[in-house]
Amino acid sequence: MWAEKLGKQLGRPTWSIGGWLVSRFFIRRNRVLEENAVKLCDIQPGDTVLEVGHGPGLGLQSAAKLLTDPNGRLIGVDYSEYMHSKASELLKEHLASGKLTLHHCDVAVLPLADNSVDKVFHCNCYYFWPDLRKGASELHRVMKPGAVMLTTLRLEMVSYMASKQVMPKDNWRPDLYMAALRDSGFTNIRMEDKQSQNITFQAIYATALK
Repeated sequence: MWAEKLGKQLGRPTWSIGGWLVSRFFIRRNRVLEENAVKLCDIQPGDTVLEVGHGPGLGLQSAAKLLTDPNGRLIGVDYSEYMHSKASELLKEHLASGKLTLHHCDVAVLPLADNSVDKVFHCNCYYFWPDLRKGASELHRVMKPGAVMLTTLRLEMVSYMASKQVMPKDNWRPDLYMAALRDSGFTNIRMEDKQSQNITFQAIYATALK
């Protein structure tokens, strides 16, 4: 029972004690993954960048620093109303300036135009998508030809949590996620081991093929 409740809070934190604890966990444990996802995306000053499952906003905060061109745009989406609120508070100056737009929505139904995004990143996110194929296909739709998507995770930790039945079904498995990307039209799909601040993590790359 506790594992199922934890899994639900990790996938969609709520306005509750559990949601607050998960938010603190994200801030403490996800920062390295968020910052490295941004770094590995090779964001350019004028890019339009999307983060899926932005959580409290750490990755968006890091990415915003790189979008120094007036044409640079940042978009965040999250299924959790609580995380949408937390990120809105953290990034209120970027929201006021018009550089950042946040959407409270499902990854399978993005309020974005076709072929409009240069870079996509997400961290500890895809395992909570109800349908990997629908999520991957929707991301492929909004990405420009040749656009790059980068996801980061700590596979050892995710695998351990899956063994405790915290993760829903088998969606956490990188091979299933990468297969969904391939089926949705992505190419150059690969997973690499990386290190940062004495932490080993995995980065999954994919390029939108049109």
